[in-house]
Amino acid sequence: MKQDLTNAELNNNLNGRRAVWSQTTVQPNPRPTKRSQPDLLCFTHLRWDFVYQRPQHLLSRAARDRRVFVFEEPIYDNGSMRLEVRESEEGVHVVKTYLPEGLRSDVATEAVLREMLDRVLAEHQIEDYVAWYYTPMALSFTQHLKPQATVYDCMDELSAFKGASPMLRQREQQLFKLADLVFTGGQSLYEAKRSQHKSVYAFPSSIDHAHFSQARTYLTEPMDQAGILHPRLGFFGVIDERFDKELLAQVAEKRPQWQFVMIGPVVKINPSELPQRDNIHYLGSKSYKELPAYLAGWDVALLLFARNEATRFISPTKTPEYLAAGKPVVSTSIRDVVRPYGEKQLVKVADQPDEFIAAVETLLVQAPAERQEWLNRVDSYLSVFSWDDTWSRMAGLIEDVCATRESRLAATAQTALKANAAGGVLNAG
Repeated sequence: MKQDLTNAELNNNLNGRRAVWSQTTVQPNPRPTKRSQPDLLCFTHLRWDFVYQRPQHLLSRAARDRRVFVFEEPIYDNGSMRLEVRESEEGVHVVKTYLPEGLRSDVATEAVLREMLDRVLAEHQIEDYVAWYYTPMALSFTQHLKPQATVYDCMDELSAFKGASPMLRQREQQLFKLADLVFTGGQSLYEAKRSQHKSVYAFPSSIDHAHFSQARTYLTEPMDQAGILHPRLGFFGVIDERFDKELLAQVAEKRPQWQFVMIGPVVKINPSELPQRDNIHYLGSKSYKELPAYLAGWDVALLLFARNEATRFISPTKTPEYLAAGKPVVSTSIRDVVRPYGEKQLVKVADQPDEFIAAVETLLVQAPAERQEWLNRVDSYLSVFSWDDTWSRMAGLIEDVCATRESRLAATAQTALKANAAGGVLNAG
């Protein structure tokens, strides 16, 4: 049985593996001379290459005028302790840390991760930076950092997710004390967090309209979807404890002529627990670039979220993405879908199987003129949203924090100079 590493073994490993880290780290990029913005260090619970969602949208835009380093949670394997840094196609530096299975004590893990973090800062000459958190758990090895600004982009209520650390709530409270700014991924989450920090801003899911509007044009049908009959009802996203598999099973049973296309990875639940029927098609994960081609072939898009603690505060990014693709949507009563999409009659909302079926049937027989009127309202509503605008507003708030901090430091330095000068005059006298 593997044992946790002792402190002595830890120190030996740290000293002995520095050379290994250097070999697996990409050539450090010099600080860009044309970029005036501070670097951004992001600490996340999500893998950069997992599902393209909020962090990818925001940080890829941040990388246009600054260096961005994304530190993923460690991967435990049977290999050596090592560090890898690679540049993604979006220009983001993705930092992967690998720890041996035996390294499971919190003290040892935190010490190693802090050492690895400091090594990245040194190798890449990172001096002026913003700390950006998606997971409060990263505080365990980052509290020694001295950023120009600290941001907590709270995209989900992580403490309600399956397998969440019991320390999450406590760490979040610590992060609230450190953070200069708190952004929330939706209105419901904003309402839950706004009393816990003085500078909380709601930034709901936005849209890359040009990307998803491709689904309104003719696109080549993906091979694994081409043979599926119509009508097609589709869903894309992570299939986990938030997915309403019971609702899918009941609707699919009641309407065997409908074909259900499910796209996305299955995590934290056993795939054998998902409903299995001839009219349910699990196509697995697809890249962000591939999604419009699949959407183009759907008749109705679905938001199949269960109503539980894990979905209480979610703001599904796929809501505006479905709409930008020109697809009618039926969703369960997720608060940030009901407000505003349901209230504006852009999305139909239903929770019970019969209600869900009735909503879909209404959309399937919608007259062309009615569909066009709905689409006009969709486009009018989405016209004011974009990830570019969201990032621009976030960046503006960060710049204000940095500017205020610099002014305070300058004022403190000036006061110190005056005090020293006065002291010199007194001593001379």
